[in-house]
Amino acid sequence: MPINAASVVIGLSYASLLFLISVGLSVVFGLMRFVNLATGALYIVGGYVAWSVANRTDNFWLALPAGAIMALIIGVVIERGFLDRLLGKELMQVSLTLGVAYIVADVTRWIWGGDPLRVRAPEMLRGSTRLFGSVFPTYRLALIVIGAVLAIIVWYLLERTRWGAYVRAGVDDMEMLECLGVNGRRVFSVVFALGALLCGLGGALGTPVTGVSPGIDSQMLLMALIVVVLGGLGSVLGAIVASGVVGMVDNMVRTFWPEASFFVVWVLVALVLIVRPQGLFGRAV
Repeated sequence: MPINAASVVIGLSYASLLFLISVGLSVVFGLMRFVNLATGALYIVGGYVAWSVANRTDNFWLALPAGAIMALIIGVVIERGFLDRLLGKELMQVSLTLGVAYIVADVTRWIWGGDPLRVRAPEMLRGSTRLFGSVFPTYRLALIVIGAVLAIIVWYLLERTRWGAYVRAGVDDMEMLECLGVNGRRVFSVVFALGALLCGLGGALGTPVTGVSPGIDSQMLLMALIVVVLGGLGSVLGAIVASGVVGMVDNMVRTFWPEASFFVVWVLVALVLIVRPQGLFGRAV
């Protein structure tokens, strides 16, 4: 398989995971200025729960919703338990959600241990597939397709539905949205829950590729923050494009110069922000 073709597939499959964990973070911060640094914790919970379910049932398709639902439950607890007290208090938001992330990291280490765990892909997605004269890992191709389908669904929900119009209006001016009789808190709750669900699903989908182990939560959180900053706060299209850019650049550089991959990604972000401080698709304020 040509190195460039392999890099494209691996980069896009990684981009699919980045999109799932970053889109909720982006819209939530754009909507309510709520900094959720527990995003990586939701990802790792989704991965660990998916591994447990797959290990007990040998059913990958049952493990996916199990991981997503557990992350959703934790996300709802965070949103319902702490949101009202922390709105407008960014430092407290960072402290609390980071504390939740540390607690989740310790609990998962206590339950699942410190060894890397990996879920086997379902039989139909194992092995390789020949495409355009090259051979690609079947599961990574499937991950790209799943990520693309979910990106289209999320984009449609937020850009082409009435509920999505409420979300976009709330990102621009929450007070004006509430003056029109829309319950802004309820809109935010749904967005927060959707973001948590996608994080958990990303963790479950990522276990056959990256595995799940202590520390991957911090790594994925940092990459998600890069995607959010690069794409622009509150922009679904920005999350899609930035995920693709970061995934591709990270993997391309990692292929030829592994030690510099993270540095190059940060340089790219810095260059973009010099030209567009609001990100690729963010709105200037």
